[in-house]
Amino acid sequence: MFNIDHGSILDSPFASRYGSAEMRPIWSETTKRILWRQIWVALAEAQAAAGLVTPAQISDLHAYMDQLDIARALEIEKEIGHDLMAEVRTFAEQATVGGGIIHWGATSADITDNADVLRQKQSLELLYTRLIELLRVFAEQIEKYRHLVCMAYTHIQPAEPTTIGYRLAMYAQDLLGHLSAFDRLIAELRGKGLKGAVGTAASYGELLTGTSMTPSQMEAHVMNAIGLQAFPVATQTYPRSQDYRVLSTVAALGASLHKFAFDMRLMQSQGIGEMAEPFGEKQVGSSAMPFKRNPVLAERICSLARYISTLPTVAWENAAESLLERTLDDSANRRVVFPEAFIAADEILLAATRIVRGLVVDQPACAMNLDKYGPFAATERVMMAAVRAGADRQKTHEKLREHSLKAWNAVKTSKPNPLIDNLCADTELLQFLQPARLRDLMDARAYIGTVVERTDQLLAEIRQAVGVG
Repeated sequence: MFNIDHGSILDSPFASRYGSAEMRPIWSETTKRILWRQIWVALAEAQAAAGLVTPAQISDLHAYMDQLDIARALEIEKEIGHDLMAEVRTFAEQATVGGGIIHWGATSADITDNADVLRQKQSLELLYTRLIELLRVFAEQIEKYRHLVCMAYTHIQPAEPTTIGYRLAMYAQDLLGHLSAFDRLIAELRGKGLKGAVGTAASYGELLTGTSMTPSQMEAHVMNAIGLQAFPVATQTYPRSQDYRVLSTVAALGASLHKFAFDMRLMQSQGIGEMAEPFGEKQVGSSAMPFKRNPVLAERICSLARYISTLPTVAWENAAESLLERTLDDSANRRVVFPEAFIAADEILLAATRIVRGLVVDQPACAMNLDKYGPFAATERVMMAAVRAGADRQKTHEKLREHSLKAWNAVKTSKPNPLIDNLCADTELLQFLQPARLRDLMDARAYIGTVVERTDQLLAEIRQAVGVG
């Protein structure tokens, strides 16, 4: 029997294993409660500007704004069953001069919704910096391998030549698009503002009666203080469709990084072997097989990205099922989906950066695969040249197909690819193309079209976007 300590506290991997020392604290209880207190103080300052709160009360609130007592708040919450009101009472117990006006006129979501969006904004800004760094290391590797020819694969089968730099540019192009999407989203994020229980701001209108301040002016005062714009129209909460936008944007990034990581896993497999993630000198690949060099970073990216992909569905249902002015059935899941989405996204960006920065490219493997499969791709060049020289296109296609199938059978039995020699011995083809010309056409390394030019064009765009000369 196992001896289990049933009093142990669950330790989520999102609290310690995944993400960074910059991302995890954003979603901590400490940060959340400090933001609540900052919004309460900003509200009190707006009320002071209206002549409703004294300087002594403001000074008292400032003195205790960062002096959390989470243990006391949890004790009160256990009794009253309301986390925000428990924090109000804890704050008020500390700030005995100003405590009586904390949360004056507000409803819970006036505080929690704005704090949530502030944390989303901080998280998106951190992911934005991670994206810039990832694009920078991609740019370095694209520059390094822009001329290195390798086989391209369609249907996970050898197709035609490309370059390592062009393949990396494909991933980077997606990330460049995500960078723009993050930039727009950050600029467009809105908080609820201060609008009261159903969004009418009736409580604030009542509070401000007889003052020179309107509810809209008070809201603007608070939102300016916390650095967030407000939706002009909100109910008890801000529109939950924004949550769907946020999580969909993060999930879209996850999709691109999943593709990159999945491709890396294929490239690292022994069937191809052209690219691999870095592997530490003392790193253990398997507890049973000492020789293993598993693509653990790429697998981690795929695993966490797969999880992120499920979260927009929760946000969609929250948005679609928030009845009338508000229901509370989104509250519990929002405590989970946002921290885990952002921490997971942080982790996969960090892992992707490690892979790209330490990317291992096996140039001999690239050359070997080109020698093995490149001649098949080059038959297209032969067909076009032969037809230009007067050959029948359909007859030439059939002849090249027959030669290719015979050569493929040889390659499958690990023999050298005989296709070039067989074509140079075909008397019908020799009526249109001489052996030297055939061998020149069958050099697949020269059959890469305009990839270098387009790689360089994207490289310039990346450098401009991330500020690298």
